Amino acid sequence: MQQKWYQATEVEVDSLGQNLHFYMETIEVSRLSALAFYAAGEERYKGERFYWQNREKTMTLVGLGHTHTIQNNAKSDRFDAVEAEWKRLTKNCVKGQAELQPILFGGFTFDPQNNVNGEWTDFPEAYFALATYQLVLRDDKAYVSINLIATATQADEQLEALRKERDHLIHAAQVKEVKMYAKPEITNYFEPYKDPYLASIDHVTALIKAKQADKVVIARSLALQFKEQVSSPQVLAQIIHEQPESYLFGLERDDLLFFGASPERLVKVANGLAYSSCVAGSIQRGKTAEEDDAFGQNLLNDPKNGGEHQYVVDMIADTFRKNCVAMKIPDGPRLLKIRDIQHLYTPVEGQLNNEATILQLTKHLHPTPALGGVPRKEAMTAIRKYEPMNRGLYAAPIGWLDAEGNGEFAVAIRSAALIKDKAYLYAGGGIVADSEPQSEYEETLVKFRPMLRALGGQVHE
Repeated sequence: MQQKWYQATEVEVDSLGQNLHFYMETIEVSRLSALAFYAAGEERYKGERFYWQNREKTMTLVGLGHTHTIQNNAKSDRFDAVEAEWKRLTKNCVKGQAELQPILFGGFTFDPQNNVNGEWTDFPEAYFALATYQLVLRDDKAYVSINLIATATQADEQLEALRKERDHLIHAAQVKEVKMYAKPEITNYFEPYKDPYLASIDHVTALIKAKQADKVVIARSLALQFKEQVSSPQVLAQIIHEQPESYLFGLERDDLLFFGASPERLVKVANGLAYSSCVAGSIQRGKTAEEDDAFGQNLLNDPKNGGEHQYVVDMIADTFRKNCVAMKIPDGPRLLKIRDIQHLYTPVEGQLNNEATILQLTKHLHPTPALGGVPRKEAMTAIRKYEPMNRGLYAAPIGWLDAEGNGEFAVAIRSAALIKDKAYLYAGGGIVADSEPQSEYEETLVKFRPMLRALGGQVHE
């Protein structure tokens, strides 16, 4: 096993306990498969892993094991609480070298006021992990880090054991035969809350016609039963193969894997610059290039989708104006085409002011009008009243940040929760005054396609 670069750091941890130190040891290794490294932790670290790849495929991140978790049920203060604890933990960490940055990965639930029981019962409103073993693939290089928080007297012995295990994990990922994962076998489909979902469209359109809101996003789920238990690497392998244009993510907590292939960036921060994507308004892909282009032009010219998109542009632009000293935004949207669907897309870019951070931007941007509605307060009230399920992490921010405040969060759409031999797929759409239940229902069928295909379901074109 070639280990080409080595660096170790030790810093004192601020206010987490007496004499605690944060140890981070990083080696550069020959490039390896991120999925193989993730799978190498199946036996020991199942339930404590994460996977991330950005849309541009310039950064892939895998975490095995939990050195430290940050989780809370702090309602509207959950973003601030995560930020404060992460800053305390990393206050003395090395700055200025991307390879030496500890990375925190996780997500926030869509709505901390939702208490509907189901697959998300007891899931924290904020859930983040600092991995014991952190793999970063960036700029065609691979770095594996050990993160350890321990007292100085314990550290030497613990680090030595972790180094041995790290080398076994790297070896397994590099030399074991690459596993070919078959798609799961589905034995049953069912649609929880289908009738309440259809009824909710009528309730919400009446509310909008009464001028109590402009737009409300209503979501639903599709449940799958498998012949046998399905593994995390099995489904991640499918989305890696099938959805290369998207943000790919997987986050485990105990028996639950939340995973997806999202087209939508919520916010990215790199060296003081912030980026966001306005993604709202959608239409199917065509069977031919000509049909595809015709669908795309229809989308660009459609007033309903254009109106939905402009809500998102206005809100994100307003948030950037409040947090940036300068910003750039195009005059109009363009098309974002992914395998199963095409969207209206407008990028936004800004230079952060001194007080702004990635988690503060995340707090103010979530939920965007594309996932909640307009006005936000009235839309969320309607969702709580009429949407029959708990979204959990669906449609919420998921992503990472490092000790310097760089990071990226995607909006967790085109996603599903896998629990042993069952999966729950999620999709929704923006409801406006002239929305019709059947057409909204059919739009969700299109949005289910990426996860349904990955899980072995039949996709009717």
